[in-house]
Amino acid sequence: MSALGSPVRAYDFLLKFLLVGDSDVGKGEILASLQDGAAESPYGHPAGIDYKTTTILLDGRRVKLQLCCCTIFRAPTLGGVILVYDIANRWSFDGIDRWIKEIDEHAPGVPKILVGNRLHLAFKRQVPTEQAQAYAERLGVTFFEVSPLCNFNITESFTELARIVLLRHGMDRLWRPSKVLSLQDLCCRAVVSCTPVHLVDKLPLPIALRSHLKSFSMANGLNARMMHGRSYSLTTSSTHKRSSLRKVKLVRPPQSPPKNCTRNSCKIS
Repeated sequence: MSALGSPVRAYDFLLKFLLVGDSDVGKGEILASLQDGAAESPYGHPAGIDYKTTTILLDGRRVKLQLCCCTIFRAPTLGGVILVYDIANRWSFDGIDRWIKEIDEHAPGVPKILVGNRLHLAFKRQVPTEQAQAYAERLGVTFFEVSPLCNFNITESFTELARIVLLRHGMDRLWRPSKVLSLQDLCCRAVVSCTPVHLVDKLPLPIALRSHLKSFSMANGLNARMMHGRSYSLTTSSTHKRSSLRKVKLVRPPQSPPKNCTRNSCKIS
């Protein structure tokens, strides 16, 4: 519970995906392979409709997916469509065109991916991978071959569709400020946080790494440290330089020697 008493959500985004394809292509097998998924449906689990929810991690954000196998298209709430066929059933692959026409009629423009199911039956393959890949390129969609039995490419295909949907709606901009730092950035931050900038050159590190540490310090504003008994930063340094320039301008240049001064008459006592 949060401070105001409202429940804290266990996810950052909620997307609804629909799995479509001919009967017996393994749509239910794909959902059943999600070990962490919940089978409870908020719609009362109607007969003939498989439903499951799962949560994936996408660029450090939790995305909850509501997955449904049915022929009910609801464009306002539908996030994406997964076109499923059986690689060991040529008829199911040929039927994808029919499903695409129905999708374009009820939910035009919805993001889609093409999934060839039951890769573990590759010895019975009737749909060559190259043909399915070329077909997906003509449609302009991403193509995966998956195997629920081996848990191969199931989560990867869902994650890619979620990425496409979020990019389509511009939601990726919402988490850019909280980008997960790389291991190198974390190490640099740890070193710079406890080492003054002027002491970085004395660290027993390669020259290239010391240079990167100094650049990281300047770029992230972590260089405010005690230097020679005073605080140093980019702002104070630039201010000090400007004040020094003002002082230089105020100093009058030395006067030129008098015109009647000659080499013999001007002597240094």
